[in-house]
Amino acid sequence: MLDGVGTLLRLGLAAVWAVSGWLKVSDPNQTFVAVQAYDLLPAGLVSPVAAAVPFVELALAALLLLGLGTRAAAVLSGVVLLAFIGAVAQSWARGLSIDCGCFGGGGQVAAGDTRYPQEIARDVGFLLVAGWLAVRPRTGLSVDGRFARATVDAR
Repeated sequence: MLDGVGTLLRLGLAAVWAVSGWLKVSDPNQTFVAVQAYDLLPAGLVSPVAAAVPFVELALAALLLLGLGTRAAAVLSGVVLLAFIGAVAQSWARGLSIDCGCFGGGGQVAAGDTRYPQEIARDVGFLLVAGWLAVRPRTGLSVDGRFARATVDAR
């Protein structure tokens, strides 16, 4: 039963990363605008970070989809999600009016159009999923599971 829940959570988080990464990689200019809007990084780092984030997300999606290195992918997902939560929270605290750009888009928005509480709550939910998978990485339909079975069979 718990393996089934874990499988659904793993595949769900993989889908989140895949959609998020794909939307960002398909519009790199908008991803640059979104990263820049947070006003956190020196100008020279905005472009490399904007270029790297979609590929990190797509790599996490692939690892989770395959169930390869599930614990490591879950921990890295948690680190990325904590960074995203922190970035959104600091934007809110500083009074910036931006869209997070989490699923494409991003950048400046009208003062009343921010959705910081919802964005943070959503990412906390994803963080809980990553936490589950870090603690309990054993899931069905995974490469990790195939290796574990092969090791047990070899004994």
